[in-house]
Amino acid sequence: MQFKTEKNLTEFNFWSGAKDHDFTYNELNELETLIEDLFTETLTETKINDLFWFEEQLLCEIIGIDYENDYLNR
Repeated sequence: MQFKTEKNLTEFNFWSGAKDHDFTYNELNELETLIEDLFTETLTETKINDLFWFEEQLLCEIIGIDYENDYLNR
């Protein structure tokens, strides 16, 4: 069975290491729009979670945050 759910990234239930991300509500809203544009294929919950778990630096770059100087020092 396959089903599709649409929800805002701010409502996404991250798990494991992705729960520890430090993106703000506004940054999540900005990322949501950009992720939709960058990833044209359907993203599964696992793919979304893995982006936030393993690709925080990439996500920071996408929205113009200096990963080492700004994001890691929150």
